[in-house]
Amino acid sequence: MAFLFEIIAFDIGSCRLIEKAGGGRIELCANPLEGGTTVSYGMMKAARKAVSIPIFPIIRPRGGDFLYTDEEYAIIQQDILLCRETGMDGVVFGMLDKDGNVDIPKISRLVELAYPMEVTFHRAFDHSREPLKALEDIIQCGCNRILTSGAADTAIEGIELIKACVAAADGRITILPGSGIRSGNIKALAAATGLTEFHSSARKKVASAMSYRNGNIHEEGGTYGVDPEEVEALVREVSGER
Repeated sequence: MAFLFEIIAFDIGSCRLIEKAGGGRIELCANPLEGGTTVSYGMMKAARKAVSIPIFPIIRPRGGDFLYTDEEYAIIQQDILLCRETGMDGVVFGMLDKDGNVDIPKISRLVELAYPMEVTFHRAFDHSREPLKALEDIIQCGCNRILTSGAADTAIEGIELIKACVAAADGRITILPGSGIRSGNIKALAAATGLTEFHSSARKKVASAMSYRNGNIHEEGGTYGVDPEEVEALVREVSGER
């Protein structure tokens, strides 16, 4: 059985490490502390040049909730067009209305705009009022997959809803578990759900390379990058290799 791991990248170096370590797809993001926002046009171009595996940028103009203004919706549309222009393989987005329902007209329009790129509806799904109804709405909109933690903080905690989503989807859409997935729990999650695609940050804190620091400013100055050993361990755990 072939497994695919989608790994988050916040920089170009991480994109290369993910590909080398066996990651099958990259979710390209900025701003890790806000849960990921849209990267720049320059970042998309550089990432496409750096690796050959599929790249799915997140299309999210800001952190916070998933209720967007008309101006933000226009930005989302423009960013999707930039993804097509730069040769991205897919995009990751999600929108809800104020009552916690999937915004079907707007999502449907975005799916049309993204074609022929694939579309993942991101963890806005986990904030929806009725997840199984949201699943049907997302299928209706034409999305290819749903990234979900099972409406919990981690996929392990939300495993029962994930299994319910797999059953309800019945092959019509891919369920992509994410949040808190590491090499130590991937075998149990795969066995419990029967799924073959998984999403992980596999990230680690990277200290600043600056030799000078202003002692009056107490910012750490570090960043987040991918841990290639963790990516390799994820792949190894489900491949049976040691």
